[in-house]
Amino acid sequence: MGKSQKVTDDSNETGFTARYESYGTIFGGKILSYIDEIAAIAAMKHSKKVVVTASIDTVNFISSAKTGDILPLEAVVIATGKTSIEVYVKVESEDLLKETKTLTTTSFLTMVAKDELGKPITVQKVVLETDEDRNLFAEARTRKQHRLNKSSNQHGRDGIIDAGTNRNTN
Repeated sequence: MGKSQKVTDDSNETGFTARYESYGTIFGGKILSYIDEIAAIAAMKHSKKVVVTASIDTVNFISSAKTGDILPLEAVVIATGKTSIEVYVKVESEDLLKETKTLTTTSFLTMVAKDELGKPITVQKVVLETDEDRNLFAEARTRKQHRLNKSSNQHGRDGIIDAGTNRNTN
């Protein structure tokens, strides 16, 4: 069984010469890009395979990162399915001059491991070591069911529903 993979990136790459909004804060889309990248790294370390992003289930922008802040990111594999890997990502904003750290963003992503031909491939199960691991794993089941329900609502019985008419296209 595979141990839960925790990946932290405190490199300067996340410290920024990025595009900022007019209020001196970083664009949310730039943070999403970093979240997706570190989630993929955590999933690849766990699966030892190439992964693709299947979904970004939630993104919570809790506070803003200011110009000049360092953004440490942390990604943890919290659950696995047959071919999927759920990753929790936490982003903080660190002001080096004030010596403060603030939680800015949290997110849950689902990645899918692929083989050399691009086909989904079975991944090792995650080992739950702490009560927090077990709680996140239990919550992952709820998120997975929500994704499945949402997917079935977006697709008709035999195909995709036309968004304009709410009718099945097949």
